[in-house]
Amino acid sequence: MTLRIVCHPDYDAEFPANHRFPMRKYRALGDRLATLGLLSDRSRVTAEPAPHRALMRAHDGAYVDQVLECRVPERIEREIGFPVSERVARRARLATGGTMLAARLALEHGIACNAAGGSHHARRAQGAGFCTFNDVAVAALDLLAERPSRRLLVVDLDVHQGDGTAEILAREERVFTFSLHAEKNYPVRKQSSSLDIGLPDGVGDDAYLQVLCETLQRLGTGYDLVFYNAGVDPHRDDRLGRLALSDDGLKAREHMVISHFVSAGVPVCGVIGGGYSNDVEALAARHAILFEVAAGFAAAPSTCGS
Repeated sequence: MTLRIVCHPDYDAEFPANHRFPMRKYRALGDRLATLGLLSDRSRVTAEPAPHRALMRAHDGAYVDQVLECRVPERIEREIGFPVSERVARRARLATGGTMLAARLALEHGIACNAAGGSHHARRAQGAGFCTFNDVAVAALDLLAERPSRRLLVVDLDVHQGDGTAEILAREERVFTFSLHAEKNYPVRKQSSSLDIGLPDGVGDDAYLQVLCETLQRLGTGYDLVFYNAGVDPHRDDRLGRLALSDDGLKAREHMVISHFVSAGVPVCGVIGGGYSNDVEALAARHAILFEVAAGFAAAPSTCGS
């Protein structure tokens, strides 16, 4: 089976090259995946904008309308890190719709990835930390609205704590949220996930993977779907990270997470999360590791259900 990859040209809102948020990485990632033979007519699935009703399940209606009408207050735009223009609003809606679609493709095929997503700092009433809409929270609540009996898991391995996801899903007992992050990194004020593990600065491959392995055993496999935020900002060369993973460490991490769940018949929806570097090509190569590893599992027979 071919790995389904959800993408869209408008994931790139075309920020200036010197912007703190490396928006060009989305286009560079698409190019990298095509070069690797992973993005083809057979594997590519085009994202559609998230429906208004789906956004409203996770976010306050007033904030949703502010984004879609491009009238987000300046104080919130400052927390997001950029103005919410028409292109930014479209990108946020497409990336969220992409995760919704990738989740459904994962339920059907066992594994699927969105070539964006992981906007885990967006909270119910506002965006923050380069995140406008919280795509994973929106997708999770959409799946639960369709089938209330589902049990979902969020595995968030971005270097920053998934505070927005934790806040939005705090009272949702059907979703277990797990965040493994650098304790001293953004955000200063953490929210309470179902399980949080904060690591000290400078943790490298061996110690990181040991913690992750032990935690995956604790989490088990009793879920109907796993959302996997595979942020690459724990990399030692990341501009906003404080950990020290190598490329090989990232590859081992992706294999550990995906194999733990897919081998047990649990579908996995991968999103790319954070990654920050002035070397956009190197950054795209790090993000591509998720898709390279996932493609290997997609090629194996799936026993995943919905």
